[in-house]
Amino acid sequence: MFYFLSFVAAALVVIVFAYLWLFRSLAWIGRQTKYDAFFSLPLAQRRALRRQIEGKARWIRLLVLPMTRLGASIPVVDFEGTKVPGICPPETMAFARDYEPEEGDIFVATQMKCGTTWMQQIVFQILTRGKGEFSDEGYRHMHAISPWIESAGSVRLADAPRIEGKRIIKTHLATRLCPWSDKAKYIYVVRHPAACLASSVDFVSKLMGPMAPQRDDFVGWFCSDDMWWGHWADHAEGWWRWSEEHDNVLFVHYEKLLADPEAEISRIADFLGVDLSDEGMAKVLEKSGYQYMKANDHYFEMSAPTPMDTGDNGFFVKGSSNRGDDISDADRERVLKDAAERLRDGRYPAVDFYPDLYPENV
Repeated sequence: MFYFLSFVAAALVVIVFAYLWLFRSLAWIGRQTKYDAFFSLPLAQRRALRRQIEGKARWIRLLVLPMTRLGASIPVVDFEGTKVPGICPPETMAFARDYEPEEGDIFVATQMKCGTTWMQQIVFQILTRGKGEFSDEGYRHMHAISPWIESAGSVRLADAPRIEGKRIIKTHLATRLCPWSDKAKYIYVVRHPAACLASSVDFVSKLMGPMAPQRDDFVGWFCSDDMWWGHWADHAEGWWRWSEEHDNVLFVHYEKLLADPEAEISRIADFLGVDLSDEGMAKVLEKSGYQYMKANDHYFEMSAPTPMDTGDNGFFVKGSSNRGDDISDADRERVLKDAAERLRDGRYPAVDFYPDLYPENV
């Protein structure tokens, strides 16, 4: 009996120390990746820090693995009725809501996984007329120059550099919470809901690793008001209305941008008041192209490493217009039916851009 109790006591001590290490490691990772602490580092240091975090993550996943037996769900923070991920705590959400946009602010707005980083790069290249570069000596990362206003996952707005006198501000906020000013410019990108779902599943699975929910839970989340930043249809409807009502809001369709990038980039440049030469356009097209961004993905990774991170970039999967084909027919039908029902009485003419939402009209 004595030996058994000694064994139990020793095991409890080991467990306590293991979980103390876990909490200290999580706190350390949080400090290394908050705001632009990770993205502002030189590339070699980012890679070294990523390896350090990955080394700790192996043990962290081992310690949290028992929790996955209880079932996993997508974590959300509720801010005034809008669900957001933990990287958008109440204080940063409140800052975004209350911010008064200034002359020269350019907001790149999307629902998640709808071409956000792509549009940030397009705007960056348009402003620099194709001469924008990322390097250890200059701009070190997209998240080190372009603040994600409602989150703690990029450079702070006050610290963001101005690019040709402009600030490129990322947001996933719906119009209900997005800070508004006639002085600023807003570019909104929408993507087919099935493609948005497929890409969101990959990205959240990358971040959560073994803690990621099952596919059915993902689809239910996407089709509910618990979807981060709001339902796809409500998001698109709100931004379409803004684009109808305000000259300083440009509404862009991901698929049109992919099909004819030169025409769409010309439209974006005109909206921003930038006159691109033929040479400038060629450079913008090259540096905002899939091949260039894929080859330089270390300047565009969408998140700092997390303890559950699978190690996949999770960003450059296909870059195609048929991303929605990666989900099952049943999931696709459910997503399209849900989006169509929500948009049926709205002003966004979804049938003109995504006719498969309304098969009875096709």
